[in-house]
Amino acid sequence: MGVNPFGPESVTWGFKGRDGDSPARPPPRVTVELPGAPSRGPGSRRYAGYRAAVTSAAERPLLFLDVDGPLIPFGASYGSSTSLDQGNPLLDRLDPGIGSRLLALGCSLVWATTWAEDANEAVAPRLGLPELPVVEWPDAGPDDTPRGLHWKTRPLVEWADGRPFIWVDDEISAMDRLWVDARHPGPSLLHRVDPAQGLTDADFSALGAWLGARRPWPPRRIPTRHPHGW
Repeated sequence: MGVNPFGPESVTWGFKGRDGDSPARPPPRVTVELPGAPSRGPGSRRYAGYRAAVTSAAERPLLFLDVDGPLIPFGASYGSSTSLDQGNPLLDRLDPGIGSRLLALGCSLVWATTWAEDANEAVAPRLGLPELPVVEWPDAGPDDTPRGLHWKTRPLVEWADGRPFIWVDDEISAMDRLWVDARHPGPSLLHRVDPAQGLTDADFSALGAWLGARRPWPPRRIPTRHPHGW
């Protein structure tokens, strides 16, 4: 917990992660004085600590997560005990331990999959994950995506809106990395997973190394004025 040091107007602020999970290490509580702001009321300096805490926590990297390939491997060694009349037999290929390892990365997880909302209904409970945000894919014609660029790439960069992000998928190419490097202003990692194996220890090591080399995340610049008048 952090304390606003403005004498009589001291305020203590807390924060809970946007995914409903409490981060393993709470985000720093920074009090920012708003020059010329009144001591009370809308736009007052006593809101500054809250805004700084929310801004800092919002900068946790996004992790865009595909389902088919990374979470549901396609390798021939994976069998299934689920018959077609019991549901999707591919769900038996999910590793229940993957969920806790994903949460431990400290990112804001986002479904980036054609499963759409079905990922929250069918996949998340089997992995011990909470309900996650879902990227909604725009309707795109054959000429809307540059040749060689994955159809997910542009929507994900737009969704990230400058925030650091990781994209875990089995169809990422060099073209996608080049395009993101040129169009995305923040740090990014496009990590391709072998669809025959799914996420492995080596993949988690690579994700953890990338995240560890870039912490702490720099604060993102935001307008002084809050949309609601703070």
